[in-house]
Amino acid sequence: MSKKRKTYSPAEKAKIVLEVLREESTLNEIATNYGVSPQLISRWKVEFIEHMPAVFDKKNTEVEQLKKEHSAENEELLNNALLP
Repeated sequence: MSKKRKTYSPAEKAKIVLEVLREESTLNEIATNYGVSPQLISRWKVEFIEHMPAVFDKKNTEVEQLKKEHSAENEELLNNALLP
């Protein structure tokens, strides 16, 4: 009988990593509380730290804004094309 892997949302991962970064509890205590292996939390922490600069990257924000505008424009064009 195999065990099904639990998947964690990005919000859950961020919450756990932030708790580790606060250093109010040990990594092992946090891992036990959430039922996650300490190695997995360590990987999440490394990934989190590596990608932190992207939060402050204005180009990334501009790209997201352009994507939203493009999507809205496409939707408007499709709606207009469907009208008789």
